[in-house]
Amino acid sequence: MLLISATVIFVYFIIWYIVASIIKNAGIIDIGWGFGFVVVAWVGFILNPTLINGFLAAIISLWGLRLTYHIFKRNIGKPEDFRYANFRKQWGKTFYIRSFFQLFMFQAVMMFIIALSFIYGMQNGEVKSLPLAIVGLVIWLIGYIFEIVSDAQLKRFVSNTTNRGKIIQSGLWKISRHPNYFGESVIWWGIFLVSISIGAPWWTIISPITITILLRFVSGVPFLEERMKKKEGYNEYKNKTSIFIPWINKGD
Repeated sequence: MLLISATVIFVYFIIWYIVASIIKNAGIIDIGWGFGFVVVAWVGFILNPTLINGFLAAIISLWGLRLTYHIFKRNIGKPEDFRYANFRKQWGKTFYIRSFFQLFMFQAVMMFIIALSFIYGMQNGEVKSLPLAIVGLVIWLIGYIFEIVSDAQLKRFVSNTTNRGKIIQSGLWKISRHPNYFGESVIWWGIFLVSISIGAPWWTIISPITITILLRFVSGVPFLEERMKKKEGYNEYKNKTSIFIPWINKGD
């Protein structure tokens, strides 16, 4: 199952690279990120179609399909995301070769590492610890709610033209500057625990650790913090609100 999953991920990202090269928009890989996990999860189910594997594939799909739709709706018809546009400008003639390895293949490796816990769990496909599976599901649900609610709050805030240039500081955004990324991290800790409950080895904790590090220090929070710095009230917001893990009024 491990080799098949790795092959599926590799081919999946090559397809996205080809499409991105044709339309000259590397930003579409963001649309493919969540859906890739859905593909890998259902490949695992097909290889070992047990009830718990179907359940695990289903909760991964709830997260992945929602994220795919959310990013698709946000990006479709718009210019290439500023991050990828900057890479295109900086890398010049070497963009296509560098983007293949540094963007697409890098994400392929990250997806494989993050998926390791549920890939190993699905290889077994039998519940070994029901209490742990329940705890994992509850943690997954907390993260999922966090992500859905924070995204909805942000969408409502941005849609109000009077808030243009301002920073949302209400709802979940009052206790974390990036509650949606925090929620996504929690989702993967829940998936890890469910995977452990069906036979994944404990060393696959590398999966939730990797996604948490990526969100907090690499591709998520740092990029948005740079953009937020230009907005009104950022310094005050930064001083009183936790950057990631929710903490009520950091300044008190």
